[in-house]
Amino acid sequence: MAELKTKAKPKQALKSRSKWTRDDTELTVLAVPTMVWYALFCYLPMFGIILAFKDYKIVDATKSFLYNLIHSDWAGFKNFQYFLSLKDFPMILRNTILYNVVFIVLDIVLPVGLAIMISNIYSKRKSKAYQTLMFMPHFMSWVVVSYFVYAFLDGDKGLLNTIIQYFGGDRIKWYTEPKYWPYILTFMHIWKVLGYSMVVYLASITGIDTSLYEAAVLDGASKAQQARYITLPSLQPIIIMMFILAVGRIFSSDFGLFYQVTRGANVKIAEVVTTFDVKIYQMVSTSSRLGQNAAASMFQSIVGCITILTANAIVSKIDRNSALI
Repeated sequence: MAELKTKAKPKQALKSRSKWTRDDTELTVLAVPTMVWYALFCYLPMFGIILAFKDYKIVDATKSFLYNLIHSDWAGFKNFQYFLSLKDFPMILRNTILYNVVFIVLDIVLPVGLAIMISNIYSKRKSKAYQTLMFMPHFMSWVVVSYFVYAFLDGDKGLLNTIIQYFGGDRIKWYTEPKYWPYILTFMHIWKVLGYSMVVYLASITGIDTSLYEAAVLDGASKAQQARYITLPSLQPIIIMMFILAVGRIFSSDFGLFYQVTRGANVKIAEVVTTFDVKIYQMVSTSSRLGQNAAASMFQSIVGCITILTANAIVSKIDRNSALI
């Protein structure tokens, strides 16, 4: 009888857990705003994907956009063919991928190194001050930043040209010289993103068991050895996660960086600053063929999804526990 009672207890516990509790209600209520937001702004607009396969025309001006969309002729994959056959498509593809590859590498190496250095600062006040100062650029709009960049790089009265001329150099027309912009854009990206990424890794470092460092100190390990054998292995899961997410955005780009900072990606430097996002914006603002513009955006999204799934699959083959899916 005693054995039967002990066996019955787990079943009773499972039944009690399967009931809807007050905690479940509270969590559901908290999740409702997020679910509504995603439904309205992420899933409902996905109906617009049909636009990429339509030759959209205003069939009846008195009718709604939805009516005209449904009654427009099907274009099949012609809109995608138009985008892929653009004369500057290879240049756009090259710029987008190369910039993102550089950004992915630097966004891992520099923030991780900086987070390790700040975690070793003994003064908490100084550590907080450094974190705040480095995190602030993340909240600045690229529109605002573009005016500061222009104040530095203006060909006539820019601060940088004034300094160059003071030391006997010649003024540089920064906004007409393409060769300088890969370095300028890379620097501006790091300046804006470094603080945010650093805080993410720093939060992970604070969660590492301090007894590991204490044991390493007793064994005579230096700071470099502690970082190599304790900190970096502990940061491996978050580094891989950030890497996978970054790879998923390899066919996207920061529109504000490539368009606002370059003063509209003018023609003289377009060959080194035009990316997918900039090109799609230019297509939307200059062309009334909505189907072609939608096809370009859809192509970007599909390829990004494929890359993130591919990166996740490769990571899962190497270390399944570090994969996102």
